Amino acid sequence: MRAPIVAPYGAWKSPITADLIAAKTIGLGQIALDGDDVYWIESRPTEGGRSTLVRLRGGAIADVIPAPFNVRTRVHEYGGGAYLVHRGTVYFANDDDQHLYRLGEGGAPAPITPASDRALRYADAVMDAQRNRLICVREDHRSAGREPFNAVVAVAADGDDGGGRVLVCGHDFYAAPRLSPDGARLAWLAWNHPNMPWDGTELWLADLDADGAPVNARRIAGGLRESIFQPEWSPDGALYFVSDRTGWWNLYQWRDGAIRALRPMEAEFGEPQWTFGRRTYAFVGPARLACTYSRDGVAHMALLDADSGDWREVASPYTAIGGLCADARQVVFHAGAPDRFAAVVRLDLASGAFTVLRRSSDLEIDPSYLSVAQPVAFPSEGGQTAYGFFYPPRNCDFVAPAGERPPLLVMSHGGPTGATSSALNLRVQFWTSRGIAVLDVNYGGSTGYGRAYRERLNGQWGVVDVDDCVNGARYLAQQGLVDGARMMISGSSAGGFTVLCALTFRDAFKAGTSYYGVSDAEALARDTHKFESRYLDNLIGPYPARRDLYIQRSPLRFADRLGAPLLLLQGLEDVIVPPGQSEAMFAAARAKGLPTAYVAFAGEQHGFRRAETIKRALEAELYFYGRVLGFTPADALEPIKIENLD
Repeated sequence: MRAPIVAPYGAWKSPITADLIAAKTIGLGQIALDGDDVYWIESRPTEGGRSTLVRLRGGAIADVIPAPFNVRTRVHEYGGGAYLVHRGTVYFANDDDQHLYRLGEGGAPAPITPASDRALRYADAVMDAQRNRLICVREDHRSAGREPFNAVVAVAADGDDGGGRVLVCGHDFYAAPRLSPDGARLAWLAWNHPNMPWDGTELWLADLDADGAPVNARRIAGGLRESIFQPEWSPDGALYFVSDRTGWWNLYQWRDGAIRALRPMEAEFGEPQWTFGRRTYAFVGPARLACTYSRDGVAHMALLDADSGDWREVASPYTAIGGLCADARQVVFHAGAPDRFAAVVRLDLASGAFTVLRRSSDLEIDPSYLSVAQPVAFPSEGGQTAYGFFYPPRNCDFVAPAGERPPLLVMSHGGPTGATSSALNLRVQFWTSRGIAVLDVNYGGSTGYGRAYRERLNGQWGVVDVDDCVNGARYLAQQGLVDGARMMISGSSAGGFTVLCALTFRDAFKAGTSYYGVSDAEALARDTHKFESRYLDNLIGPYPARRDLYIQRSPLRFADRLGAPLLLLQGLEDVIVPPGQSEAMFAAARAKGLPTAYVAFAGEQHGFRRAETIKRALEAELYFYGRVLGFTPADALEPIKIENLD
């Protein structure tokens, strides 16, 4: 066996290239079961980021939706819940026009909603077979100058020239309309500004009259300080849901007016509802559930009998699990682990065997190039403990010179109410296989550690998240695991805001990259979409009453304090964090004389989807760090223009 080559950290040649990540991986989305068929969404960077629906039938996987249709809804801008399958017929939202389409076996997609120039948007539909209609969430943008109008509507399955009949309205937001098995009752979630769905939601229930209209509507759970997640009817007519009323998202059952906790645990059975259609449990019998829960950032799976209380852990190789769908024979779900790619996986309930139906990548990477996530807990401000996953450099072909410690890249996830996981992520391995250590931080505000940990960020966005990223980096440096003089930070969206705050208000990092990050919190409060338009009330404070805090937290307002080189990457069609945010920060950094670069991508929105964008962004980030930190990557990289350096 050949001896490893001695080369500085950051200069190692890696087989995990940006081309591989962009062209050889796909995104896997919403799963559905229809008889013996399994469906899921595939997002394909090589097709311009198009999302299509595929079906597994009789052992063969095939596309269901032809190009150029793009299965995606823009409700809440983030979408989710973009399709429904019923007895072989598919109903789906198309990104280009936001119509709902109907696709029968052997036919072509046909719109069932009227032309509206994308002003009518639909999501999270269920079939009401008795009345031949879809019940779904609709977001109406037809009133210019006013906030979009959200409602639960019924859309005639064969075509609805009116765009849907309003069944429920009056709240600012709706999600998860769910019809009882006998078609007699409808449940749904609702909430109002300034709450986000993880702050407080209400679970409503109504009877349906002879005309299919809701009557006797009543709130049965939830409120301003209780978050309800995934209401679902069991086959025997009980209503199940997840609530964080104890401080942890746990499972509950509602039957005949009584609510019963099913399995109280200090663990999370819920997720932040950034998108529609998220599922952490599914029924495998009348009162038997397959479920997944997260504890300390690691996912587990179990089977629960709601009547007897019997609980059985299901041993699995996976540490990230979600999107559960099930029937009496199987559970199908998304899963990932430190040593395997994200995949659509089937659990056979009779044998206990797991079968991978589709992987997000068919790449076969030698494990000797892969860094395995190491959970870390570290002290942060105010005696708090924060969490993350540490990835030391690993590449079997290289070793660093004696005494050298690796540079560190801190990753700050978006949301900020989200979470990172330990599942195999080639974007992490891109760095570690080149000799750069990674700390992926679940800062205060992240999901997976209970409501109290999530609420650490309330009123403290731009403070707690930055504290935790800085303290995590310093902790690793103090342990001798990384070079404290060569630490970088990268993040997207809310994570990009954390990057900009860290580079402006702290001095721990020598460089940073903001992917479509917020530079001006006040501008975001004034100019963003409905779903997040009051989000900052909780994260920072009511606006404009606490305008002083918005100014204090805005890196752009203190650009004179920006102290490290900055790369900004931005999609030009982003309506969540508009390009002006990055452009203004770039101008400020350039005016101060700091090395800085701005790379904009036409046709990209909030989150890069195209293969060429993904490749260019990753390579630009590597090129930037090499130039400003003084190491030479082994890759042949297309240069970017770095102001005040070139």
